[in-house]
Amino acid sequence: MNALEDREVRREIILDNYQNPINRGLTNDVHYIKENTNNESCIDNLDIEIKVVDGILEDIRFDGEACAISTSATSIMIKMLLGKSVNEARKILQNYDNMIEEKEYDKDILGELVVYDEIYKQPNRKKCALLPRDAIVKMLNRLDEV
Repeated sequence: MNALEDREVRREIILDNYQNPINRGLTNDVHYIKENTNNESCIDNLDIEIKVVDGILEDIRFDGEACAISTSATSIMIKMLLGKSVNEARKILQNYDNMIEEKEYDKDILGELVVYDEIYKQPNRKKCALLPRDAIVKMLNRLDEV
């Protein structure tokens, strides 16, 4: 059995990324694209910043208040996307969305994000898991407008 298929390992990954998220804290640097994302039905309210240099996601940061699912998903997503090209990031984000929405997806490119592959069993938590993805997609789409 793959380690990420073990429920206890999944729980530990989510908890660790909730308690010790990477890249927490905003820069407010003008070279970053910033997006606020929130969930009207709970406390989730995050600001996410991305710095893209030569088509590569060089830095991603976030701050705000959110539940364990939103915070950990943001942290894991940042780890997966840092250093990726915009196109690679879009592919990861689309596969992640497909996984959450119970559509066909390539789990090999999702890394630790597969810890959320059963979130569909708790429909009210899907929005929590998708919160960072939605904001990052909006920011990447803004790059196309420039």
